Amino acid sequence: MENLEPVRDFRQISLVASLAKAIWTDHYAPIIGIEQVNYMVERFQSVQAIAQQIEQGYHYYLIVCEEVYAGYFSFRLDSDRLFLSKFYVSADFRGRGLGHLTMDFIATVAKSDNLNIIYLTVNKNNSSSIAIYQKMGFQIKDSICVDIGGGYQMDDYVMEKLLD
Repeated sequence: MENLEPVRDFRQISLVASLAKAIWTDHYAPIIGIEQVNYMVERFQSVQAIAQQIEQGYHYYLIVCEEVYAGYFSFRLDSDRLFLSKFYVSADFRGRGLGHLTMDFIATVAKSDNLNIIYLTVNKNNSSSIAIYQKMGFQIKDSICVDIGGGYQMDDYVMEKLLD
C-alpha cells in the first residue's frame, strides 16, 4: 500500500462518493438489491452525507495503491472504543493485503487514543466480509435490525475486536 490519504476537501469527498457508488453497486446489489443500494449510497455516501459526517467527527481516508484510489474507510472515536463506520476496497484491489494494512492503521489510531476495542456493523448476508473480519480477529457480538427509512432496513451483525 502506498498510502492513506486523509479526506479534507471537496475533491476528496467527491472521490469517496464516486468510489462508494461503484463499490456498493458491485458488491451489495446481489446482497440487498440495486434499489436499496441506490437509496443507501444517496443517504449515507453522497457528497453531502460524507461532508456532514466529517463535520460530526467521522474521519475519512482514501486508500491509495499503485497511484490509484483503491478504496476508503471512515471511523469515529467514541469514549470507550473506535467505531469503524465504513471500510471498502474496490474488487480489483482485493486480495492484496490492503485490508490488513488498513486495519493495522485503524488499530494504531485506536490505541493512540487509549481505546482497546474496534467495532463495526456488517450485513448478515455479507458472508465474504464477515469471514474477512473474523480472520482479522473480530467476533460477532450482537444482531441488530435498523429502520433506515424508504421502506428499508439494515439487518446487521455487530462485530468487535479486542486490541492487544
